[in-house]
Amino acid sequence: MTSRTSAADVAALIASTMREVPDFPEPGIQFKDLTPVLADAHALTVVTDALAAIVTGADLVAGLDARGFLIGAAVATKLGTGVLAVRKGGKLPPPVQAESYQLEYGTATLEIPAEGIDLAGRRVVIVDDVLATGGTVAAAARLLTGAGATVPGVAVVLELGGLGGREAVAPLPVHSLYTT
Repeated sequence: MTSRTSAADVAALIASTMREVPDFPEPGIQFKDLTPVLADAHALTVVTDALAAIVTGADLVAGLDARGFLIGAAVATKLGTGVLAVRKGGKLPPPVQAESYQLEYGTATLEIPAEGIDLAGRRVVIVDDVLATGGTVAAAARLLTGAGATVPGVAVVLELGGLGGREAVAPLPVHSLYTT
């Protein structure tokens, strides 16, 4: 955050810019769509600056498939670091390092390249758009630490409180710009 933008101002901007979609993807769910935040130049700049201030000191930013790619790249550019795209399974050419995890109904896999990017000893912060149940972020952290990286924490634009995301990624610290 810049000296002119408080945490409360950032949260208020996100709240006023995001779109809420009732009954998506199923009845009873109030979907929080951050697409309008990312499409608004001012909001994107404020969010990028706020996240970059949180993760300062990272050697590399890991953005999670798919909106985390956008946010992670913007934060990495601001920090002057690179960005690592943590992909859904089957999207990268082999060889890959993979981590599977449980979903509500089934499993999913995250992958990173097994060659060409040395993560050993690097401080890699995880950046994503939303923290909900925490399964994806926890899997990403296991994947990165398994590749030799140190993961000092997680930074997200939006945290859906009450879904156990923080508990799922503990003991990693979670920094969210806005919590519902």
